[in-house]
Amino acid sequence: MKLKVLFLLASISCLSGLMFGQEVLVTPEAQRGYLIGPGDVISVKVLGEKDFDIEAATVDEDGKIEVPFSDTPVLAKCRTEKELRADVTKVLAKYLRNPQLSLRVTERKSRPPATIYGEVRTPQQVVLTRKATLLELLSFSGGVTEEAGGMIQVFRTQAPMCADVSEDSDWTAENNGGLDVPSRMYSLSSLKQGREEANPVIYPGDVVVVQKASPVYITGEVVAPQGIYLKESGLSLTEAIAKIGGVRREAKTKDIKIYRLKANSKDREIISVNYDLIKKGSQKDIMLEPYDIVEVDKSKKSVLQNIAEIAIGIGKNVPMGFGSALPQRVLY
Repeated sequence: MKLKVLFLLASISCLSGLMFGQEVLVTPEAQRGYLIGPGDVISVKVLGEKDFDIEAATVDEDGKIEVPFSDTPVLAKCRTEKELRADVTKVLAKYLRNPQLSLRVTERKSRPPATIYGEVRTPQQVVLTRKATLLELLSFSGGVTEEAGGMIQVFRTQAPMCADVSEDSDWTAENNGGLDVPSRMYSLSSLKQGREEANPVIYPGDVVVVQKASPVYITGEVVAPQGIYLKESGLSLTEAIAKIGGVRREAKTKDIKIYRLKANSKDREIISVNYDLIKKGSQKDIMLEPYDIVEVDKSKKSVLQNIAEIAIGIGKNVPMGFGSALPQRVLY
C-alpha cells in the first residue's frame, strides 16, 4: 500500500503537464492575503535610498530574508506583504529617518499546487493563495461525474505551512496507520448535505482523489444486461433489476443467482435468491456488494408449454390450403 501511494504521487508529479488542464489561480480574499513562505522572492524599494533597496531576496529555509546593513534577518514566513513591510520599516528606521518603502512578492514559489482528479469533470491543479475548501475545489473542477462513488480521499503530501496548530495536529492524529503520506476519507453525500466535517480545508500540495464507484453486473434474462455503479447509498437487488428495465418473461425469478467474491480471495460464493418472494414482501431484499454478478437464468418450460409452442409455430408456418403443401407419403 505504501509503495502504491508513493507511485501515485510520483506519477502525478511527472505527468501533471499532460493530464491536467490549465492551472486555476484562486485570488486572495480580503481576510489576510497571501502568506509568504520559503522560496518566495521579495522585492523592496526604499524611496530616495537605493542603497537600501532589495532587488530579489529569496526567503530562506528558516523563512527569513536579509535586510541591507542589518545584522539580524527579518522573519518573512507566514507574514503578508503588509505585515512584512511594517517589520522591514522598523529595521530601516534604525538607519533612516521615516523610511518610505514598497514591498511585494515578485515570485510565489513556496507552495506546490493542490491536485484534484479522479471522477471529476475537469481534473486540474489549483494554485492556492488562500484557504480553500474541498467543496470549492470540486466546484472549480466542474463537479463529480456520474461514475463517482461515495468517497473522496485527500492525501496530505506536506504539513500546512501556516496552518493553525490545532488543525495540523488534528490531521496528523489520523494519518492512516503511519504511512509516509497521510490521507483521510470524506463522504460525498455528507458534503452535499452541507456537513462541516465533510468539507475540510485543502492546503497546497494536497492531492484530492474522487473515487470511482464499484460496479455490479446484471446478466441473463433481463431487459438490458449491463453493469451498474454502486453508489454510497447502496443498491438492493430489486433496485438494480428495476434500473435495467426488469426481467424478461422467460426469467427464472424463483432462483436468481448472485456470484459474490469471498473475503481476500478471487473465488466466489453463490447466493440463491427467490425474487418472487422478495416482491411479495415475504422475504427480505438483499443488498448488493461491489463486483457482484447477478445471473437471471431462463426458466425451464413444462411439457405442455413445449407442445403449445410447437403447435403455435406450425400454425404460423402453414399457409392457407395447407393440404397440398404438406409432404405426402403412401402407407402400404
